[in-house]
Amino acid sequence: MKALENLHKTLSQRKRPEDVAQMILEILGEKLSAKEESILKKASKGSLKNTFFRYTSMMQEFATAIGAEKQIKKTIEIFRLDDKESIDFNSINEIEKFIEQVSPIINKKVGANNFLADRLNKEQRKEKGIDLSKRNYNKKWRLLKRLEFKLLKFSREIRKIEFQKLGKHGLSHRIDIDEFQKDLNSACFIAYYNARCNLRSVFTNGSQERSFDEICKMLFNRCKGITTTSVLGIFKTETKQQSNLTTNWWAISHIYTSKKVLSQLTDEQKGKLLGKWTGILEEIAQFLNKLWMDDNIDRQTMVVKKGNDSTTWNNTAGAWNKARDNWMNIIYSLGMDYVLEEICFGKTLRLMAADVVAWHHSTGGKLDPNTEVWNKIPLPWEVFQGKEKCNKELVVKYCRKAGIDPQKSGWIAPRKQGFTEFKPTPELVHGVTVSNPYLATVLKKHRYFSGKA
Repeated sequence: MKALENLHKTLSQRKRPEDVAQMILEILGEKLSAKEESILKKASKGSLKNTFFRYTSMMQEFATAIGAEKQIKKTIEIFRLDDKESIDFNSINEIEKFIEQVSPIINKKVGANNFLADRLNKEQRKEKGIDLSKRNYNKKWRLLKRLEFKLLKFSREIRKIEFQKLGKHGLSHRIDIDEFQKDLNSACFIAYYNARCNLRSVFTNGSQERSFDEICKMLFNRCKGITTTSVLGIFKTETKQQSNLTTNWWAISHIYTSKKVLSQLTDEQKGKLLGKWTGILEEIAQFLNKLWMDDNIDRQTMVVKKGNDSTTWNNTAGAWNKARDNWMNIIYSLGMDYVLEEICFGKTLRLMAADVVAWHHSTGGKLDPNTEVWNKIPLPWEVFQGKEKCNKELVVKYCRKAGIDPQKSGWIAPRKQGFTEFKPTPELVHGVTVSNPYLATVLKKHRYFSGKA
């Protein structure tokens, strides 16, 4: 079914919820009750298909890492290699394989990139049978060095983008098409909730909009077998339970690990999910550690200062918190919350822009009390490395000192998941809402709200 294939593609994109709602409306069609159709149309009427402008200033795709095509083609040219063999320039394994095959031609060791210590002199080149002039040898040596650095940069960019996706919508982009198509209601809920999760943050001194809105609730109810109906044209909260459910709870659990969803999984499935999220937490912790060492972040205030890569840090911190929430949900679902007595990973705070902090203070706000807890408990990567210990007792202690409820705030237990009314997706320029997509495009071009001249 082509429509479902297109819906599946949105899991790796950043389509507006309105556009995904329009796709779902066309897919479900007559399967929807009048009330459900009315709820869905709250979003679909704002789709690009149904609006005057027919375009948006917002990017519809996540960023993509640029592979090593340029560097590899130049290497093939300079080394005069046979380029008939096809190479995937966007595959880390194939780039590594290419480097390993080419480096021995000039007797260069992979990873040995010190210009003074790792090059061969004239006598060494002669001894190795390398009949190249110093200039030609140096040119090829530098080329391979740049290719290795490109591989490192490419690998880092892939991880950054992956963590950004994880922080937004969990594991939904990893659901393959066959799994996605097993159940129609499940696919529609996953796709719409995925689009809601991918919304950009708004520039505000308050809280961000909840991802789970009334349309998510309606689609999720269909997965539970609950259909909202209408009587005599007047919408009422009447439901009927379906008995022939084929809901794909396993697929849904990749994006939404509520108590209801996890209760439908076997312990084996929960164990697999727990293993996935634990491995992801470890990967993110390693990356956070590297960022922390490189960026010299002010832990006391978590306010951005010159030299901080706030975008990468905030995306990765978001990935950590998302992974941690899912890990926590599964731990409780398996009845393994006793684990927290031994190990209880803390949250990772995002960096705040100084103007947002000033705005917050000007309206009578204070430093986020979560910052006080973050400052006291061990850093996540220190716990993974075994350098520090962090358990439930320690987290509860500092939460209470900061005046935070450790359970309701999600520090030691799953957070409660409510829902909100649907609100149209705004056109944003660096988080600032702009009423018109054309105006937003112009403002972006001239760097308004970017903090740059």
